[in-house]
Amino acid sequence: STYLAPLSTVVILAGMSWGAYERKFGLAAYRKYSSGGGCPNIPLTSPLPGVPNPVFATVDGQERFETKVTTLENGLRIASQNKFGQFCTVGILINSGSRHEAKYLSGISHFLEKLAFSSTAQFGSKDEILLTLEKHGGICDCQASRDTTMYAVSADAKGLDTVVNLLADVVLQPRLSDEEIEMTRMAVRFELEDLNMRPDPEPLLTEMIHAAAYRENTVGLNRFCPVENTEKIDRKVLHSYLQNYYTPDRMVLAGVGIEHEQLVACARKYLLGIDPVWGSNKSEQVDRSVAQYTGGIVKLEKDMSDVSLGPTPIPELTHIMIGLESCSFLEEDFIPFAVLNMMMGGGGSFSAGGPGKGMFTRLYLNVLNRHHWMYNATSYHHSYEDTGLLCIHASADPRQVREMVEIITREFILMAGAVGEVELERAKTQLKSMLMMNLESRPVIFEDVGRQVLATNTRKLPHELCTLIGNVKPNDIKRVVTKMLRNKPAVAALGDLTELPTYEHIQAALSSKDGRLPRMYRLFR
Repeated sequence: STYLAPLSTVVILAGMSWGAYERKFGLAAYRKYSSGGGCPNIPLTSPLPGVPNPVFATVDGQERFETKVTTLENGLRIASQNKFGQFCTVGILINSGSRHEAKYLSGISHFLEKLAFSSTAQFGSKDEILLTLEKHGGICDCQASRDTTMYAVSADAKGLDTVVNLLADVVLQPRLSDEEIEMTRMAVRFELEDLNMRPDPEPLLTEMIHAAAYRENTVGLNRFCPVENTEKIDRKVLHSYLQNYYTPDRMVLAGVGIEHEQLVACARKYLLGIDPVWGSNKSEQVDRSVAQYTGGIVKLEKDMSDVSLGPTPIPELTHIMIGLESCSFLEEDFIPFAVLNMMMGGGGSFSAGGPGKGMFTRLYLNVLNRHHWMYNATSYHHSYEDTGLLCIHASADPRQVREMVEIITREFILMAGAVGEVELERAKTQLKSMLMMNLESRPVIFEDVGRQVLATNTRKLPHELCTLIGNVKPNDIKRVVTKMLRNKPAVAALGDLTELPTYEHIQAALSSKDGRLPRMYRLFR
């Protein structure tokens, strides 16, 4: 009972036993407090008299999981997912990102991400937009990746009309004033400086490994705006890009936590027959290039001895990332690759945690637990609609780079060997668990719905994905790894690279049976 806790506190503080309390105040006083006093004779299994019956939301069968998709006359797709609650997440996802910038100045997507939710035809400033959202308890965000740009708002579901109106205005009617563009230039420059100074090199290495794997094409193009382009990007450049890529047929309006018909009605009202600020609604020069995996190496010699931000110095480390082409997320082999990535796992040597954080993954058991001098060994899987990249990132003292590279190449070769039943089941269970845990979050469901519908016009539901994960066999892992190892590697190296083996030696190690680097004999060290 809710009354029992404070009562027991009173008794304990008074130094009284329950018996003494009963004798002093009587059993009735005790019962009055502990039962709540209002309805003493009604058991908890029966409803209280005079209280209206609750009305629960009901769904039939699979309907609660189903993602509904509608396509408007102009090609815009509307996707929604049922999720009960007061708040909703609604946004527009656009098939536009740094991979589409081959014919433009590099960095346009980065600029558009920073310019999002600034002044529009209806709203005079960013503050006005935020105040409008505040009335509905809302927040907004924009994220640009290599292949998708996403404008999203989370707000009270009652404000759906306002939210869709705002999103349509932000995407199709931005003012892009000179002042806003100048502020964005400053923000981009600051982010580039921060990227090169931060102790965690992972975002920089991710850029480098993509540049090495897909040299000067599609997903290998820089996601961040180069410093020399910040002054060249202006309203005219942005409008020419927006005209080609911000067209209805390349967009999805996705919503989670709202009724589908309501979202379709709002889309018809604010996104149908609207002329964008740049004029034409028809794209003329869309880059439909398919990613060409090239392999290769990108090196950046850098002094990493002074990256520490606090009084405790971070040891000087050299960072290596080795990657091989996997597959696109549209292929059947995507699921075995996802299981393989989970099986490799890994992490930092100081963030071990418990079994839920991957203590039994291969990169912990075979690498971090055996080689105390390695600071990091983590597996990553990047997947796109026409390609994918499986990488291992490792870091160690500059003097041990050669040994570290050999340990990683050996792990790649061992992937094609025997796969234990226990480790495979653990990886599959962990992947399912991670999938379901993430899909508890409304913004994650929104992104999942939007990205899947943008790429395939439909959505694979969580239980379907869990079935596919459960069907992965050891032979599937061996098959996809054998195919992956036939490709040339992509290598990114950052820091003191004196001891780094040559690209040819890394390639030879990944082509060998044991993953060892060719022996080097030196007269002098």
